[in-house]
Amino acid sequence: MPIPFTCPHCGSQTTVADQYAGTSGPCASCGQTITIPDTSFSLDPGAKPLGAPVSSAPSSGGSSSTMVVLIVLGVMCLCIGPGLLVALLLPAVQAAREAARRMQCSNNLKQIGLALHNYHDVHKCFPPAYIADKNGKPMHSWRVMILPFVEGNALYDQYDFNEPWDSPNNMAVASQMPAVFRCPSSPQVGTGNETNYVVIIGDPKKFPQTLFSPNKGIAFRNITDGTANTIAVVETATPVPWTQPDVDLNFSTMQFAINAGANSISSNHPGVANVIFADGSVHALSAGVDSQPLRNMIQPADGNAIGPIP
Repeated sequence: MPIPFTCPHCGSQTTVADQYAGTSGPCASCGQTITIPDTSFSLDPGAKPLGAPVSSAPSSGGSSSTMVVLIVLGVMCLCIGPGLLVALLLPAVQAAREAARRMQCSNNLKQIGLALHNYHDVHKCFPPAYIADKNGKPMHSWRVMILPFVEGNALYDQYDFNEPWDSPNNMAVASQMPAVFRCPSSPQVGTGNETNYVVIIGDPKKFPQTLFSPNKGIAFRNITDGTANTIAVVETATPVPWTQPDVDLNFSTMQFAINAGANSISSNHPGVANVIFADGSVHALSAGVDSQPLRNMIQPADGNAIGPIP
């Protein structure tokens, strides 16, 4: 016969099966120890042992504590509103999206690094920073020269190397920038034909000052500091027209710091900038890299072989 019972601590009323008569356990509502009155003066051999919780209701849909949690969450939603909940979650969502964009940027650079190696396999050197005419005027960018190696054969065939980069024909090619040249974190993404991937141009009279010089390509044999220690392609937070040949960083005027402005290795990724090394590996350089090690990593044959610094 069911036994009606009221908790002496919290006043919670419930009905307990007579098999629990005389047993003790925590109240399901307040957790205090209670003892069910023994109306028959005998303990059923099948009764639940002492210490087992006493249920205040049949277990048909979850415990009272679960209901309390749900009620509290409901009250929180009503009190702080959905807008504040979104505000609390937004930073985590944004961080996850940026992590995905940075990974895509790294993949773009890996494809460019592979293209540079394939170009070297064919031409026995990396492409020059740009091709200049007989008067020294920059005509064609290294990015155009590697098009066949980034699945851009059709664009390469449309480009006319007998005309300057900004001729009407070549500007029509410029309007079709391959996605591999676009950093997904750039504010320009999807809106223009500008790239965030540039090289560092060295003085041809000091060849090889950097991995890229006008009109002359460097070969692996010239990288005496080692390909794993020499920077090839870097990011810049300031996007530039991808076919324009004279917009890359210049060793003689750039700032040797990460994220130090438009004339430095910089990016739209918080705290780091992705770079390709001559061996094709991609590394994220942090803003804490000192200027001298950065100089050493840019120069392929200065005798200071410094690898990527995290």
